[in-house]
Amino acid sequence: MAFFAVIIGIFILIKGGDWLMRAAVALSLRFSIPKIVIGMTVVSFATSAPELIVSIQSALSGHPDLALGNVVGSNIANLGLVLAVTIIISPIDVTSSFYKTDWPMMMLASLLFYFFIVIDNKLVAYEGAILFVLLLVFMVYLIKYQKTAVLDEAPEDDQALNASKTFTYLLLGGFSLWLGSETLIKGAVSLAHDLGVSERIISVSIISLGTSIPELSASIIAILNKEKAISLGNLMGSNIFNLLAVMGITSMIHPVEIQDTGLLSNDIWWMFGISFLILPLVFFPRGSKLAWIDGLILLILYSVFILPLFI
Repeated sequence: MAFFAVIIGIFILIKGGDWLMRAAVALSLRFSIPKIVIGMTVVSFATSAPELIVSIQSALSGHPDLALGNVVGSNIANLGLVLAVTIIISPIDVTSSFYKTDWPMMMLASLLFYFFIVIDNKLVAYEGAILFVLLLVFMVYLIKYQKTAVLDEAPEDDQALNASKTFTYLLLGGFSLWLGSETLIKGAVSLAHDLGVSERIISVSIISLGTSIPELSASIIAILNKEKAISLGNLMGSNIFNLLAVMGITSMIHPVEIQDTGLLSNDIWWMFGISFLILPLVFFPRGSKLAWIDGLILLILYSVFILPLFI
């Protein structure tokens, strides 16, 4: 039953995030907010809503390892699984924004997050505020200097919904995010007890994999439709938002303290390793391109990370 609760919770979260994004974009268009700003702020926050709500609820309900493991595991899955599957199916050409903004910012966010955590094994309000302010500075920079990159984040459908549909999506999205997070957290805690593993293991594997499903499905559908696949920049942007927005906001609401030290001794180093590896994979041997062999390397590494957790 616990496993089914986790699956149902993930499904409700995904639907809730989708409804919330529809409502948020519709409201933004109704108030004539520029498409660039919608793409970088509204859409980015809405797509990170499942991770954010799960992390906040986990911290408030006394399960901080679920909050931390969800973010660290999602960042590993975004690159080790989602990006890997994408480039195995179809290669990706990497633009200059990768080494000018996306990758450096992702590594900076990762290092700052690690620095705050390793000091005293917890993330507190002022540290979360620093993370969130850094995100705001980064967003302003992107909107001002990287408009082309930001436009890639903007929604393609710019038709505003009518007021009743917008309100309905807003209510459904908010309620589904709450219900999904409650169901997922209770199921995850029960599943950890049933399997005799820590909550951290469930969060960095099953929960993080579940919250990465929208990115994975969007990538595969885009490839099958011969459209532009999800970009490397989008995935790294998701990782940046996870660290700076999700953990920043969560720790400002409630301190997040590590209970299972495996997060520091193992998981976070996998996040660092896979994140750093993207740089040499992009430039060698082809130069500014990621192909199937790079995806295979990432997928093997992700498997090496996940499988020992349950052995």
